[in-house]
Amino acid sequence: MTTNTWQSPSNIALVKYWGKKGNQLPANSSISFSLNNALTTTTIEAQYKESNVNEISISFYFENEKNEIFEAKIFTYLEKVAIDFTWLYQYHLTIYSSNTFPHSSGIASSASAFSALALCLCSLHEEITSNQLLNFYETASYWARIGSGSACRSVYGGYNLWGKTPSIAKSSEEYAVNVDECIHPNFKSLNDTILIVEKGKKAVSSSQGHALLKEHPFAQLRYDIANQNTEKLLSILYSGDFDSFTRLVESEALMLHALMMTSPTSFILVKPNTLAIIEKIWDFRNQTQTELLFTLDAGANVHLISSDKHNEQVQQFVKNELIGYCQNGLYFCNTIGNGPFKINNA
Repeated sequence: MTTNTWQSPSNIALVKYWGKKGNQLPANSSISFSLNNALTTTTIEAQYKESNVNEISISFYFENEKNEIFEAKIFTYLEKVAIDFTWLYQYHLTIYSSNTFPHSSGIASSASAFSALALCLCSLHEEITSNQLLNFYETASYWARIGSGSACRSVYGGYNLWGKTPSIAKSSEEYAVNVDECIHPNFKSLNDTILIVEKGKKAVSSSQGHALLKEHPFAQLRYDIANQNTEKLLSILYSGDFDSFTRLVESEALMLHALMMTSPTSFILVKPNTLAIIEKIWDFRNQTQTELLFTLDAGANVHLISSDKHNEQVQQFVKNELIGYCQNGLYFCNTIGNGPFKINNA
C-alpha cells in the first residue's frame, strides 16, 4: 500500500473569478492570497487491486466519518483525472479528509480540499510510476482546477494569479502561477480576519452563479474590467500603494455581489449584518486612518484585511464592534500563508 498526505490552504480572491468557459477555464483572470489557518489535510491510501482494474474504486471519509455525498463527487472527479493518471484504475483509494475550520462555517473549503487532493494524486503518481512530473505544482494546479476553479490557486503560498495576463509571461488559464517575487513589503504580512455572518450552505452555489453570468447583460464588460483590474492590482502590489489596494479590492467585492443581484435570475447573498460590518469598517477607517479594508466571497461573510502594523488595533475593533454581527460570535484569524506542504506518513 502506498500512502500520501498533504495539507493545503484555502485562499481569498482579491480580483474575483466569476464566470467560466470551456473545460473549467476562467472567463477572466484573478488574483488571490493563500491563508495560513484555513487548511484541509488529505490522506490517500492506495491499495493495489487484483481484479476490477477497469473501474475506479474509492472510499471517502470526512472528519473520520464515511461521506457518500462527497464520495460521489470525488469519484466523478477521479474519472476525469484518470485521463492522465491511468494507474487509478489499478488501485483502490481510501481517502481521509479533515479541515482546521468547521465544515459549513462559511469559509470556502473546495479550494483547500481539491488542492490537497490533487497534490496527493501527483505524489502518488510519482511513487507508483517512478516517473517524476516535469512541473509538479503546475500539474497539481491544473488538476485542482478541474475539481474547483479557485483550488488551482491554493497549490502555492502567498499571492497567486490564474488566467492569461499580458504582463506575466508565465500566466495561464489552465493553472495558476505564483507572483510573490515582486510583491512590495507592505503586502507581505497582511492579516485576514474572517467574520462569519452566516454559517451553512449558500442559497445559490458558486457553480450556479457562474452559469448565471453567461446570460448577464454586463458579462463581457465585467470580464474586461476584471482583466484590467488584475493588471492594476499587480502594479499596486509591486508599488506598495495601500490606498489604491483598498479601493480596488473593495470595488471588486461589491461588483461581485452587484453582478449577482442584477443577474437574469437575481439573488442576494449579503445579509443585513454583512452591510452593517462594511459600514462599521468604513467609519473606523475614516476615524482612525488605520490600514484595513474588506473583501467578500460569494456569500455573506466578510474578510477583514489589515496591515500587520495595525493588527492589535484591528483585533480590538473586531472584539468591541464587529463580533456582535457574527453568528454565535464566530470569526477566524489568518495571515498570508506559506502554502501547502507534504506530511510524512509514519
